[in-house]
Amino acid sequence: MDPSNLQNQPNQQQDRPIPFDGVATGQTTVSRQPLNIGTATGQAQPPSRPATPQPTAAVQKVSIGDRIIGMKTFFAKLHPGSLTFLEDQIQAWLKEHPGVRIKTTNVTVGEVQGKTTEPNLIVVIWY
Repeated sequence: MDPSNLQNQPNQQQDRPIPFDGVATGQTTVSRQPLNIGTATGQAQPPSRPATPQPTAAVQKVSIGDRIIGMKTFFAKLHPGSLTFLEDQIQAWLKEHPGVRIKTTNVTVGEVQGKTTEPNLIVVIWY
């Protein structure tokens, strides 16, 4: 090593931290005292409890006639002739079962597997 060439000298100050710009490199002191934000009374407040809910009215029970007792599923391919056939099927089933009271229906499109797998309109009637 050439002592006159500074680029060949190993850096003797590698373990020293790099100072920030504009900040003195002196020792800084950190206070370990709690912060006073002006609201502390020295005692912790007990947690507040929410008010106990009071029943407001009696719950009306569902009568037996309002319950779903069965379902019927219809499906058809997605072309005009098949959809007309689906309508006829649903109407015929409703005429055969005049006492059925429909509660709700679900309609979706999904694949039904037969000779080929094709998208179908699927109608579920809950009664």
